[in-house]
Amino acid sequence: MHGKSKTKLGIGVIGCGNISMTYLRNAALFGGVELRACADISADMAELRAREYGIRALGVDALLADPDIDLVLNLTIPAAHFDISFSALSAGKHVFTEKPLATTAADGRRLVDEAAKRGLLIGSAPDTFLGAAGRRARRLMDEGAIGKPVTGTAFMMGRGMEHWHPNPQFYYQPGGGPVFDMGPYYLTMLVNLLGPVERVMAMATRGHEERLITADGPFKNTTFKVGTPTNILSLLEFRSGATVTFGASWDVFRHSNHPIELHGTEGSLRLPDPDTFGGTVSLSARGVDWADFASESELYGARNWPYAAPDRANYRMLGVADLSRALATGRKPRASGELALHVLEIMEAILASGESRDSVAVNGTVDQPPLLGEEEAASLLG
Repeated sequence: MHGKSKTKLGIGVIGCGNISMTYLRNAALFGGVELRACADISADMAELRAREYGIRALGVDALLADPDIDLVLNLTIPAAHFDISFSALSAGKHVFTEKPLATTAADGRRLVDEAAKRGLLIGSAPDTFLGAAGRRARRLMDEGAIGKPVTGTAFMMGRGMEHWHPNPQFYYQPGGGPVFDMGPYYLTMLVNLLGPVERVMAMATRGHEERLITADGPFKNTTFKVGTPTNILSLLEFRSGATVTFGASWDVFRHSNHPIELHGTEGSLRLPDPDTFGGTVSLSARGVDWADFASESELYGARNWPYAAPDRANYRMLGVADLSRALATGRKPRASGELALHVLEIMEAILASGESRDSVAVNGTVDQPPLLGEEEAASLLG
C-alpha cells in the first residue's frame, strides 16, 4: 500500500455530487480509511468539496495516477460507473462504487474479473444491509426464528424524482428506473437474508411516456422522455426454494405495503426500508403479536441524517471500512463486487422478463456474505 499512512486506506473520491457529502462526512467515523483527494467532471465542484473536507482537488487522471490513493470511491452517475471503475482497476487501485456496479451484467462481470486478475478488491453499494436493522434481521434468520423461509414481499413504491431533484432525467434512462436505482437496496437485503436468486418472472410498464420536472432548478417546468420501465412487478425464485414478490414503481402516489416481509414455517419477519441503516425489525413467532426490535440504540442504527432534523440512519462508508478490513485480513469484503454483480444479474433478468413476459434464469450465483458481528462492527470505528 502506498501513501501517507501504512495503517489507513487512502481514499480518492471521483464524483462530487449530492451523495458525496454523506460519504465524505462519514469517513471520519471509521479508523481504517483516510480521505486524500477528490475529482469531478466539474473542477469547481471538486474544489468546493476539497475545501469543505480538507482534501486535495485533482483531475480524474491525476487522481488515478496519485500514489497516495489506494482506493477509488466511485460516486459518478450510473452511466459512468463502468468506465471509472475499470480505469481505477487498470491504474492498480481498489474500488468501491455507488450502485449499480455497472449498467449491464456483462460490464459488471468484466469489473469483477479485472479486479480478480489484478489481485485487487472491488466493492459496491449498497452497504445498508450492514446496518443495525440488517444485522438484527440476519441474526434472527440465522437463528431459525422464522424456520424455513417460504415466501415474502418487498415493495419500493413512490412518485419518482422529478418533484424534488433538479436534474432527474438520468434516473429515467437505461441503467436507471426504480429497479436499477432503488432495487439494489431491496435485492441486496433479500440475497443477504435468503441467498442467491435462481429465476425471475416479471411484468413491466411505464405510467408516463414523458415526465414534468417541478423541482426548483434550471429545468423546472420542462419535460423529458422516459427511456426505461417505471412500474415493475416480479416474482423471485431463490435457490433455497423461497419465492418473493418484488414490486418497484415510480407511478404510485401512496401505499401501505411494508418494505420487506418474509414468512417461514415457524414465523414471520418484517423489515424497515432497506435504504436506511436503522429502523425497527419485527418478529412474529407462529402468529403471535409482533415483537419489535428497534435499532436507534444499536451501532449504525441511530438517527444521524439529515443534520437539521435527523429522522433516519445513514452510515454510507461502512462498506468501504469493511473492505479496508478485508484487505488487511485477506478475506472478501461483505459488500463485494460479486454480491453486486449477482444483484445486477437479478435486475437485468427482471427487465428482460418484463419485456418478454417469460421467466428468465439468473446467470451466476453468489454466497451469502458472512454476518457482520457486533464486535467486528464496533472495531471498524475510529
